[in-house]
Amino acid sequence: MSNYEMMDYIRCGNSGLKLPRMALGAWYSFSENDDYENMRALVKTAFENGITYFDLANNYGPQVGAAEINFGKILKQDFAGRRNELLIATKAGHKMWEGPYGDGGSRKYLLSSLEESLKRLDIDYIDIFYHHRYDPETPIMETMLALKTMVDSGKVLYAGISKYPLSAVKEALQIAKEIRLPLIVGQYKVSMLVQDVFENGVYDELRNNGIGISAFSSLSMGLLTDKYLHGIPEGSRMDKDSRFLKKESLTPQLIEALNKLDVIAKRRQQTLAQLALTWVLSKDVECIILGASKPSQILDNLKAIRSPRLTPEELTEIEGILSEL
Repeated sequence: MSNYEMMDYIRCGNSGLKLPRMALGAWYSFSENDDYENMRALVKTAFENGITYFDLANNYGPQVGAAEINFGKILKQDFAGRRNELLIATKAGHKMWEGPYGDGGSRKYLLSSLEESLKRLDIDYIDIFYHHRYDPETPIMETMLALKTMVDSGKVLYAGISKYPLSAVKEALQIAKEIRLPLIVGQYKVSMLVQDVFENGVYDELRNNGIGISAFSSLSMGLLTDKYLHGIPEGSRMDKDSRFLKKESLTPQLIEALNKLDVIAKRRQQTLAQLALTWVLSKDVECIILGASKPSQILDNLKAIRSPRLTPEELTEIEGILSEL
């Protein structure tokens, strides 16, 4: 069996581009402080199991640019001659350098960011370039025209948006249509604990316009795993670094809900993480971007693709548990 036969691929919205049901994100384990050989193992494990989509951003580090630099080294070392088999995405929108031109959605910042990302990755083009966040200080027309310039130059194949609110999504999609920009995907946080995209109209707007969805943080940075079923374990991300995963977020009510969800998972012969990923896949998103610190986590998460679909009764039971939070 080839690595491609091990994965399901689905068209991204109405585009011709197919995304694997799961991708590997470089936000967490590709910094200047991480083990390079482990990074190589993560990427090779992902690809050997059909993951062709690798999701980066210019500011992933914490030292900005570190993830792109490390991923570029892996490309050269392990994937020479295989660029056409890979789907490489990067983003710009958060603060990258000092001064007035290192943040936001301006033409100057975005086009400069693209050039820097290409240098760090040491490749000729990006498959999907996302505007990483909506910038209320820059006209959306300017941002969309900057993305169009990237595509017209041949340095970017497709454009995407990330974390845009509904009003900005509507304007961006209208402009993209007018200027014939291949804006094909929106990237949003989607998990059992974060369902904003379904409640604020963004999901429906993207779907009604034939735009695909790539989901991130679908395990809520580890909350939706068995790691926190009994509180905060020593050495966990919440214990060591609470910048993004606050200790106060693990309330007694949440622990109780996680344990109830774990009962459903065990009944289905799944881990809690696999149940959480199965739930996101049931929401008709094209791709889940995985974060992983070990190759074994990738392999465990991929099992969710082959797991039986959640029944209507199971979905109702899950929503009942979540409604108590």
